[in-house]
Amino acid sequence: MNILVMKFGGTSLADPEKIQRAAARVARARRQGFAVASVVSAPGQVTDELLSLARRVARRAPARELDALMAAGEQISIALLASALLGRGVPAASLTGVQAGVRARGPHGAADIAGVRPARVLKELARGRAAVVAGFQGVNGKGDVVTLGRGGSDLTAAALAAALKAKACEIYTDVKGVYTADPRLVPQARKIGKISFYEMLALAEAGAQVMQPRSISYAQSRGVRLHVRSAFHDAEGTWIGADAAGKGGVKALAVSRLGSRARVSAVGRGLRPKDAESMREVLRACGIACRGVEFSAFRASCEVDAREAVPALRALHKAWSLGRREASSG
Repeated sequence: MNILVMKFGGTSLADPEKIQRAAARVARARRQGFAVASVVSAPGQVTDELLSLARRVARRAPARELDALMAAGEQISIALLASALLGRGVPAASLTGVQAGVRARGPHGAADIAGVRPARVLKELARGRAAVVAGFQGVNGKGDVVTLGRGGSDLTAAALAAALKAKACEIYTDVKGVYTADPRLVPQARKIGKISFYEMLALAEAGAQVMQPRSISYAQSRGVRLHVRSAFHDAEGTWIGADAAGKGGVKALAVSRLGSRARVSAVGRGLRPKDAESMREVLRACGIACRGVEFSAFRASCEVDAREAVPALRALHKAWSLGRREASSG
């Protein structure tokens, strides 16, 4: 079988219209000859609503019961997306993480995937059905449902793609791909066509919220090609893979908040000490104090006042002309 894994995040499933749009994408991929396994997150703000409900019922809900509650969000999505597919005449079957064979280990709320036994998913695909799998959840050795932490559906998608030997794992989100900086903060940011696993992992760990870092590491270790793309546009997004290193140097910027401070990071392959020094000089010229400079082969970073994080990002983006570096338009 020519298998494609398609992961849809919560913003891609936030209302009936968006669920229908996701169903249309799955139907189109099937017409193109793919056997499709979709992995879904909880719709919109459902996870936050469930957490709020838990706090109103018990100030400190037991971790086991909280995981059982959190897993319900993704189960809403699998039922709705499968129903939308069936309404379009596309055979489909919804599967919880347990039914899909996702095995996990570790603490409730932050478990890791121990492996995937995809027999049930393969069975549904062999029957000509689209498999719609709940992300973010698995079953531990005790038979209890456990969740995989923030962004856990990305990890489910990468693990399922590896187990199914899928051609690719498409990550559908509310942006068109991976950008040279967060386009909401830096309007001049440009979409990157290709980025290596190492660069993407460094970017995610630096604060970019496009993908969960553990999912990138998992995909890298098992050779899964990732394609981050928009749930609302048809253009190609950003490919993440071992063969996507491209030229060295700074490729993208990210920021993470540290209370009253913020860490601004430059990410790229083969960075050199002069890149860290260049960061310091650019910010000094803008009157932005930069301290705590750190450097590695894939990341240079420093701390600034949180109020100056966005000006710092914009200044560095302009100084390094990132909008014109190995980036596709869009």
